[in-house]
Amino acid sequence: MNPNPSEQHPEDETLVDIRDVSVDPSLPREERIASFVKQIGNPYRFRCGDFIVNASFPEKGPSIEDCLRGILR
Repeated sequence: MNPNPSEQHPEDETLVDIRDVSVDPSLPREERIASFVKQIGNPYRFRCGDFIVNASFPEKGPSIEDCLRGILR
């Protein structure tokens, strides 16, 4: 059974909006990553405005750490 994309879950209200996350670009890379993860909470599930983002990665693809490094460069 596929979940209904418009279905609301109680935990959805507590998701962090990625637009509210701010990372200091002057920090070293590892500290930028740590700051992002600390602020976003769950980097695999977050909010962007009215949309809920569920991130997934292929088993043989890049790790979330690699993807975050690419974003935060």
